[in-house]
Order: sequence, then structure tokens, then C-alpha cells
Amino acid sequence: MTTPSKTLSTQSLPDLAVEISGLNKTYGGGRRPPKQALIDFSLEIPRGSFFGLLGPNGAGKSTLINIMAGLVKKSSGTVRIWNHDIDTEERQARCAIGIVPQELNLDPFFTPRETLEVQAGLYGVPKRERRTDEILKLVGLEDKADAYSRALSGGMRRRLLVGKALVHTPPVVVLDEPTAGVDVELRQHLWRHIRQLNENGATVLLTTHYLEEAEELCDRIAIINHGRLVACDTTRALLRRIDNKSITLVLASPLTDIPEPMKNLHATQIAPNELHINYRPSANAMQEILDAASASGLQVADIRTDEVELEDIFLQLTSAA
Repeated sequence: MTTPSKTLSTQSLPDLAVEISGLNKTYGGGRRPPKQALIDFSLEIPRGSFFGLLGPNGAGKSTLINIMAGLVKKSSGTVRIWNHDIDTEERQARCAIGIVPQELNLDPFFTPRETLEVQAGLYGVPKRERRTDEILKLVGLEDKADAYSRALSGGMRRRLLVGKALVHTPPVVVLDEPTAGVDVELRQHLWRHIRQLNENGATVLLTTHYLEEAEELCDRIAIINHGRLVACDTTRALLRRIDNKSITLVLASPLTDIPEPMKNLHATQIAPNELHINYRPSANAMQEILDAASASGLQVADIRTDEVELEDIFLQLTSAA
């Protein structure tokens, strides 16, 4: 598959695929009280990254994507896509981005082949440069190329939306809840193709409510809440941020009572030979817990740790805002 980098080889590639600075969007006014959807929002998405944008419903994700796509006018601030300002270089900015929307907005009387051909024509892609068959194969629809879109399953239609976003070989691909309502098998199939796009050079921006999906796929994640950016870091660094862990000590013999040193650590007995401890790494080191077990005369046969998940970070940051 042709990579975005190769198609733009005559240009110097930007370090940032998307650069947003001081972005504000206010809806309403007049008879309705104004509502701020985005407030001084700034974000940098490195070229070639698989970037996750997370946030609860109404946080401002869709507004941000619609501004990037040119569907909503911002109130203030700047947005650059592939180093093109969306105001002063509108055409270049739109050609640099491919949007996969949540809605299944397909013409039911077009076949997948016709859908991609029409979309390529709208972007001014010459016929000799179109990659219709290649894209149909990429999204697993080559055997349905000439079937009406209305005859496709919901999952196939969603894959066709991905294909539509790729007809002009954009260096930036935005996926807005692409697997909402999609079964597990199709979700895995879809992500194999999206990973391939990313490996071939495309920068991917993903919004999703499946936090385990973002944790597995994204190398960087931003969290938005009430129109503000509340976190932005590598996925690994975000997972290290939460100051709450838990371990289970599996003992060689059952307990009749919790020893005093373990009570001081607020240990709870969850089985005859198991003690569960929630602790803050900033306040209690693992060695302190093991020392307390030793002082209690306990023989530890095994230790189980509960890993911090992205959902824990998400809930902590969004509930605090």
C-alpha cells in the first residue's frame, strides 16, 4: 500500500501531524445561553503516532473533530493539520486528513467500488492514481465490491467508511468511535487494518469509549473533560500516574486473625490464607508490606498484584473535573 510519507516525499515532513493551540468553541447565544464546548484547548500529535483521544459524552471530542474536518467554525485559536492552517490553507488541510465518522453515511444505491470512485473524484484524485481495488482489499471488501451498499452488513459498512477516508491517501486518519456496536471478531479485523495503516506511515487519531482498546492500540493518549485537556502523555506514563495499587499475599498456612502489623496497613482477609492490601506507592513501598508480613511471622507463598488499567486513570481524572 502507498504510504503517506511516500506520496509527500518531495516535501519536508512535519514533526507534528496535528497542532492545536488555544482552541475555543462557544455554541449558542441570542435566545439560548452560550455553551463553551472547547476551552483554551491545546494539543500536539506527533507524526506517525497512534494517538487516543478519550473523554465522557459531551466532553468536546466531536466538536474538536468537526473543527478539524471543517464542519464547525471555531471561535478562536489555531489548528494546523500536516502543517497547514485550517483557515488560511483550508484546501491543503482538508486533503491532509481522512475522517471516519460515527454515522453510517453511505448511499444505499452505490456499490463499494462506486462509493470509493465518487469519493476519489470529489478529492480530485486522477483516475490513473486511484487505488480503489487496493483499498477494497485492505478493508476486506474485494468480494463485495459490486454489491449495493444497502446489502452490506453493519460491520461491512463501517469498513467501507474507513475505505472512503483513505481514497486520497491522507497522512492523518481520524477514527471517531469506529467500533461502536461492532462485534469482537470484526473489531479485531478492523484494527489489523488500522495498525497496518499506522505502520505504513499514517498518523492515526482514535476516539473510543472502549478504554481497553485505547490502552492496547495507542502509544499516546489525551483525555478531555468539559472542553478542557486534563491529561496528555504516553500510554505507559499515564498508567504510572495513578497512586493506587493493590496486592494479595497468598500465605503458606491459613490465618485465624490478622496480625497487628498487617492491620496497620489496613489488610483485609479475603480467604483463609489470603490477605489483600490496597496501598499508595507514594506512601508505602512494597518492601514495607513484606517487612510487616515478616514481623508478623507470616510465610508468604505467593504474591498477586492487580495492574493499574487505563479505566482507573480515566475515572480518576474525569470525576475530579
